[in-house]
Amino acid sequence: MLCSSISISMELFIGPAKHQPFDSDGTIPSNHLHNFEHSAISMTFFTYSAFAILLDKINPKAKLGLTQFLGAVAFSQQLLLFHLHSADHMGVEGQYHLLLQSAIVVSLATTLMGIGFPNSFMVSFVRSLSILSQGLWLIIMGYLLWTPSLIAKGCFIHSEEGHQVVRCSSDEALHRAKSLVNIQFSWALIVVSVFAMGFYLVLFRIYGEKVEYSTLTKEEEDLDSSEDNFSDDVESQKETKKFIHMGKGYAVMDIER
Repeated sequence: MLCSSISISMELFIGPAKHQPFDSDGTIPSNHLHNFEHSAISMTFFTYSAFAILLDKINPKAKLGLTQFLGAVAFSQQLLLFHLHSADHMGVEGQYHLLLQSAIVVSLATTLMGIGFPNSFMVSFVRSLSILSQGLWLIIMGYLLWTPSLIAKGCFIHSEEGHQVVRCSSDEALHRAKSLVNIQFSWALIVVSVFAMGFYLVLFRIYGEKVEYSTLTKEEEDLDSSEDNFSDDVESQKETKKFIHMGKGYAVMDIER
């Protein structure tokens, strides 16, 4: 929620030169359309986080399914806005956005699958990796797309209608830049895969088969159940000891008689 709030503030209030995204007549200028698109994505994830916390506190029966549903709504919104982004779809930036959408699709699909398979380790594992891939790709895009010294040869940053875009001097340079983006995405995918498998194998070596995947809610319910059973056992033992003690008392009285 904090990161979403910071993102919204950066897009709508800190980033714009006037520290507000509207024109003098109250309309949204063309060069700030992308700010509203990005902030809408952050608002959706903020809504998801807020209701996830609220559902955890209220703890209804459909909590897990509703949380996954809200996550799916957030990823759907993200996919829609990046697919219909106001930025250039044909240039280098569009290629970055196109490949980002593939990771978002995986996140959306696995989140929807999580509603029907809440205890599936692979569904949660793949969803986590897809979210990690999104974050890594956004970082790569931020550095390689907007750092002049890292832009592909033959391409440059150009200001159009108050918005900076990457343009290439020729079709050959554009084709080369897009190919480099594809290679970068392939390398990022390999890095994420190696990290995921290495991390899993390290944890498997440490814990082995002793750990079984389950949701946090199930763990809490099992803990509460164990505490209740322990309390019942303690009470039962107290009653038994009390009964035995009373029985011994009666036996002593009989002997004295």
